[in-house]
Amino acid sequence: MWLPLLGLIVGLLLGSIFTFSIPIEYANYLAVAVLAGLDSLLGGWNAIFKRDFDGVTLITGFFVNALLAAGLAALGDMIGIDLYLAAVVAFGIRIFHNISSIRHELIALHRRKKAKSQRQEGSGQS
Repeated sequence: MWLPLLGLIVGLLLGSIFTFSIPIEYANYLAVAVLAGLDSLLGGWNAIFKRDFDGVTLITGFFVNALLAAGLAALGDMIGIDLYLAAVVAFGIRIFHNISSIRHELIALHRRKKAKSQRQEGSGQS
């Protein structure tokens, strides 16, 4: 569960230490690729909480979704349509859904722990 978080922290540290610029022509491609990656990571955390995590699915989903999203944005540029907006909307919806599911799982986990501690306190006083 902590491996994705560790990867995020290491990535943020490396990104703050080593700076490089991306040409403005690639900004849309990078934006949708980052959204796709974030969606995959949040989906992985969601799967961890639901006890359905698969590392291969996370890694392949991360790269395939990022490449597909960037490819969709590039195709849109080639035909003169802002297809990257479709990817932004789709990944935005998925990100909010994953965050919502993670929040629900955390609340359920907290409630289970609270109920367990209350049962233990109640059985200890009898």
